[in-house]
Parts: sequence; C-alpha cells; structure tokens
Amino acid sequence: MPATDRARLARLLAAEQERYTADHPRSRELFEAGGNLFGRVPMTWMNKWSGGFPLYLDHARGNRITDVDGHTYVDFALGDTGAMAGHSPVPTTTAVARRMGELGGITTMLPSEDAQWVGEELTRRFGMPLWSFTLSATDANRWAVRLARLATGRSKILVFAYCYHGSVDETFAIPGPDGTTVSRPGNVAPPVPLDLTTRAATWNDLASVERELAHGDVAAILTEPALTNIGIVLPEPGFLEGLRELATRYGALLMIDETHTFSAGWGGATREWALQPDIFVIGKSIGGGIPCGAYGISADVAAAVTRHTDAGDADIVDVGGVGGTLAGNALSTAAMRATLDEVLTEDAFAHMTSLAEAFTDGVRETLEAFDVPWSVSRLGARSEYRFARPAPRTGEESAAAHDDDIDAWMHLAMVNRGILMTPFHNMALMCPETTREDVDRHTEAFREVVGELYG
Repeated sequence: MPATDRARLARLLAAEQERYTADHPRSRELFEAGGNLFGRVPMTWMNKWSGGFPLYLDHARGNRITDVDGHTYVDFALGDTGAMAGHSPVPTTTAVARRMGELGGITTMLPSEDAQWVGEELTRRFGMPLWSFTLSATDANRWAVRLARLATGRSKILVFAYCYHGSVDETFAIPGPDGTTVSRPGNVAPPVPLDLTTRAATWNDLASVERELAHGDVAAILTEPALTNIGIVLPEPGFLEGLRELATRYGALLMIDETHTFSAGWGGATREWALQPDIFVIGKSIGGGIPCGAYGISADVAAAVTRHTDAGDADIVDVGGVGGTLAGNALSTAAMRATLDEVLTEDAFAHMTSLAEAFTDGVRETLEAFDVPWSVSRLGARSEYRFARPAPRTGEESAAAHDDDIDAWMHLAMVNRGILMTPFHNMALMCPETTREDVDRHTEAFREVVGELYG
C-alpha cells in the first residue's frame, strides 16, 4: 500500500482551503457576525464542517442545498440521516401545512388519529406491538432505558465502544484497560463516573459482551445493528444472533436503535436481518425533517412495566421522568404519517439501495485503481469510506483510523466540487430524489481528488 505523502496532503489541503474561503464570503461574514451564539452557530456541532466556518443555508429541496453565496450542492449528508426522505418532501410539507393551517393545533396534549396510524405502521415495519412517541431518538433512548431498568430491576446498560445513541449520558463509554468502564474521550461532564451506569464491550466480540453480562446487573444491551457514527462497522456473521442469545441467557433486554441503520431497508435492519429486539428505537428520518422519534416495546416489557406502575413503584403518567409536553404532538405525528405512507416506501428504498450500491462500487473502483489504503462499507442506502484497509471490525479500530488532515481535505475538496458529505465522517446517504447522475458526479469527483494525492 502506498504511504500518504503528508507534504503533498498539506499542499492540497491549503489549496482547497483557499478556494473554499474565496468562494464563500457571505457564509464567512455571517459566521463572524454570530457573536451572540455559543460557538457562533445555533448548535456547537455545526462547527464540525471543515473550512474554518460552516456553509450557511439559503434553501434546500430534494437532495439539493443552496448556500447564501449561491452555490448549489448535491447533498449526500441529508442532515446526517434526518433528511433521508429528502429536503421538504411534498407529501410531508403538505400534511404539515394542513395541520398548521386548515386543521390547526400544532401541540395540544391530545392524541390524534395520525398517531394511531403511525403506531400501526411502525408495528408493520419493525414488529414491536406497542409504541410511544418522542421528539428525537435521544429522547426515545433515554426514556426506553428507564423502562428497561424498571422492567428488569437492574441498573446498568451495556453499550459498545464508539456506538451512537444520541446524547444519552450512559452511552459515551468505552472499555478501560483494566476491564472497567471509562468515559469516551471528549465526553462533556458526565454526571457520574461511567462505571456506575454502564458496562462497555467491544463490537463483534461476543466474549467481551458475556464478560460484562456475567455481573448480573445489566438491564439492557443497547446497540445499533451496525456501528454508524464511527464509520460503518458491519456485524460479523452470528454476532447479532449471539447478542440475542446472551441477552436472554443473562436476563437482559435487547434494545435495538435504528436511528441510522433504518437505511438498511423499509423495515430497517430489524426486518432485513430478522432481529428480535425487546425494545426498538428510531428517530430523525421518519418525520421527513420535523423533529420526532419513537420507541417500541414488546408485550413482555409492557407487562413488566405495568406491574410496577400498578404497584405504585413508578409513575409513567405524570412525574416519573418519562415523556415531555411536546412529545407525540399533532404536527410531528402528521409529518410521520405522510413520510412513512408516501415518501419512505418500499419502492423508494429499492431505488435508494440501488444507488448506494453504485456509489460504493465507484468508490471501491477508485481505491483499487490507485491502491489507496482505505475501505468502503455499505448498509442499504448508506455508504461510507474509512481511512483504513482492511475495513475496521470494531469501534476502537475505526476510531484509530480517523485522520484529521485527510478528513478536512476530502470534505473541502468535495464541497469545492459541489458535493456535501456528512461532516462528522464520510457517510453518503441516498434519498428518494437522488439520481444515478448524482452518484456518477461523486464518483468522478472522488476519483479526481483521490488521484491528486495517491496518483
């Protein structure tokens, strides 16, 4: 494998930075004027965009974004999955406009017929019989974790190093060198030491899972079907089946978070791979961009929770710490119904997955042509390249493959060629309005850029 020429990389990065700065004066002006915002942006993670300042949005539709400097991009980031349905899909915006205008009532604390429909549709897709709504997958994970602890009478959650479950406190954990659980690097002010709430294992390592479960204090294994926010790290054959067997053997629940892995298909990886969760979590994409999330529970989990609430041990109706005033509001349930019914359909997933296959093939062909020491992985409509070969098999390996300079150079080079990739990593997601021409445009740009460093 050729070594990365760091001097050449530095020159390429400087050139792309200079071009980016020159092409986006209005975005830079707005960023510099944002002194009243913490980090100069609405949310501090928006500073993750390479270039010293982020692009500022003017408008977006489908898989196109136009910034305030008038540049239009093919968007493969799609809101880091939040806009997997595309930006402002017509069925969703129509339903939202009708709820806000003709019908009225954005949030009323009353149930709606739309919520009933969405619950039935989520059962049809993912199999869980009972559902509750939130405003994000982070909320769904937090509240479902509480129910898991209530149902089992156990205090700890088992997670995998470099997993992604939103900003849930318990999940920013990795295995420590002495077998204890420690906080993940960069974790902001964990409220308590992580070994009090969490047990951490290594992805694709069932022995590490069993060691942690053997303590007898794990309420639930909380996992994605594939790691996604640290590159796509796919499960090895038998790993997910092993998790189910171990959870059952040691009396823990299996909690599957498909916030990102919904890209695997119409019914997520849960349907595609015949998974059997006790609790299921989803968010972001199912509302077409309107904040929403949901968690589903099995009949057994519901019965265990009900026994405690009937006995007065917990209150899930009023002050028990589960739920929020805006959760399940009429606007978000209308958005979910329209998005699931008319946008993220089985036909749409077939189209999106086919394009992701072509995207992955284009990346792989370039890597092979230049013998680049990277890899590419795909999960349904989602594809991602990682700066390691072979592809990482654990979260720890994938984290070690990160390279700040290559990452910044790749993102800036793509932006300068009219393509947006997810800023946190190099993920590309297809939406119903993505075309083969869009994929081919990325393939051409990717080959050009990679060839400048490794050709």
